[in-house]
This record gives sequence, structure tokens and C-alpha cells, in this order.
Amino acid sequence: MNPFKRLLASMLIASTTLMGLPMAAHAGLVTTEEVAAVPSALAESNRDKVTAFLSRDDVRAELEVQGVSATAATDRVQAMTDAEVAQLASRVDQAPAGAGVLGVVFTVFIVLLVTDILGLTKVFPFTRSVR
Repeated sequence: MNPFKRLLASMLIASTTLMGLPMAAHAGLVTTEEVAAVPSALAESNRDKVTAFLSRDDVRAELEVQGVSATAATDRVQAMTDAEVAQLASRVDQAPAGAGVLGVVFTVFIVLLVTDILGLTKVFPFTRSVR
């Protein structure tokens, strides 16, 4: 038998055997304070995100055009419920136009590059087909 095949077979046998062993689980008690702290920490991070968004110069300028001072907007955010702030924070994440364009362009480039190398297309002159 080829030495590589023998090594591969030995590794597969060992890994298959070890998959049958039980895994140990570690559990601990979770206090009420720890459970209650998680939503408040998330709500606080959402408030910080919205406040940071409102402190940007372009957002402040647009608020001034609309007749709202930046301090009044920040005070209104602090008065909102956690659910309202979470909804507003998710909108802030989606707000910047064109944020995901770079990822899409990179993905299209990689797909075209791979298809050029495989010889299915001829888009880039610097690639050589494997066919």
C-alpha cells in the first residue's frame, strides 16, 4: 500500500474513533443580575451608537436645517424606550448609502477571475486559461 494512503487511512480511523467519545460540558449558575445586565448593556450600546450618529457633523447640519438642535435630538434619544432605540440603531446601521458596494464589487471580481482561469469567460487579459 502507498505510504500516503496508509497515513491517510490511519488518520481517518483515528478521527472516526475519536468522534464517538463523549464531550464534556461545563455549566454554571447564572445569576439574575447577569441576565438582567445583558439587555441593559445592549440597550446602552445602541444608545451610544445613535448618539455617535447624531454627533456627526453632516447629521448635525441636516438637523439644523430641519429646525432641530443637536442637544434636543440627543435628549429625545435618551428619553426613548430600549425597543425604540434598538430600532433606530438598526436603521443607523443601514443608513450609509453604498456601504455594501465594495463587498459586492469584490465578490463579482473574484467570480469573474475564477471563471477566466477555468476558461469559461475571457474578461481579464492578465489571466491564463487552464484549458
